[in-house]
Amino acid sequence: MDLAKMTPADLGRTGLRVSPLGLGTVKFGRNQGVKYPSGFDLPDEETLADLLDLTRSLGINLLDTAPAYGASEERLGRLLAGQRDDWVLIGKVGEEFDAGMSSHHFTPDHFRRSLERSLTRLRTDRIDILLIHSDGSDMAILQDDALMRTMADFRAEGTARAIGVSTKTVEGGLRTLDLMDVVMATYTAGYRDEEPVLDRAAALGKGVILKKVLSSGHAADVPAAIRFAFSHPGVASAVIGTINPAHLRQIAACVDAATAERRAG
Repeated sequence: MDLAKMTPADLGRTGLRVSPLGLGTVKFGRNQGVKYPSGFDLPDEETLADLLDLTRSLGINLLDTAPAYGASEERLGRLLAGQRDDWVLIGKVGEEFDAGMSSHHFTPDHFRRSLERSLTRLRTDRIDILLIHSDGSDMAILQDDALMRTMADFRAEGTARAIGVSTKTVEGGLRTLDLMDVVMATYTAGYRDEEPVLDRAAALGKGVILKKVLSSGHAADVPAAIRFAFSHPGVASAVIGTINPAHLRQIAACVDAATAERRAG
């Protein structure tokens, strides 16, 4: 059985079609201050080009990046030259990474400057899914009307096709679904607190992308972790970061099996 070609599906009502697996690109540009179980060297761009070729051959069209991922945006800008329309890009605003340290900035001015810089680095005219990179103060961010207007302006201008928040709380996830298009949530067998967010998204027809499905590389049973993630009907896609081709193939096969099992009911 060929497991090597995923079929994209609708991401809520965004008009975007995304593969059930998205490739996270933290390891494309940052190896400091990360939570993975072991250290790693940043790959050269020839290695990353080969990885992206494999990613595309597996039917994966979703790439996740952020200013907080070090050189990831700039490297992707070079690597995706001539193939931008083949990919759905997740970008972020709100978190910076500089001199080995992360910092958060939640102001309309910073959001705009951050987005403009990301567009330049990525050599593109739009981010397909623009998320606020929360520091955990989800409700304070979502209750800031100026920030919400700024995000809505990006969508109206076309520099972001869909907007949302990478949340850290149940309340924040629920509020994001009321105000925006997409929520990036956490849902694992060991952490089910955000299940009400997924339930609400399914009821509203909003987009859900999962993060930390493999617990930042600490999941003991990868197939089981992926099967659990896709057991919920509200989940459109899961972003998993790797720079190991064999690992990517393994994950893709697990996602393909999990989504087939979900379709079978």
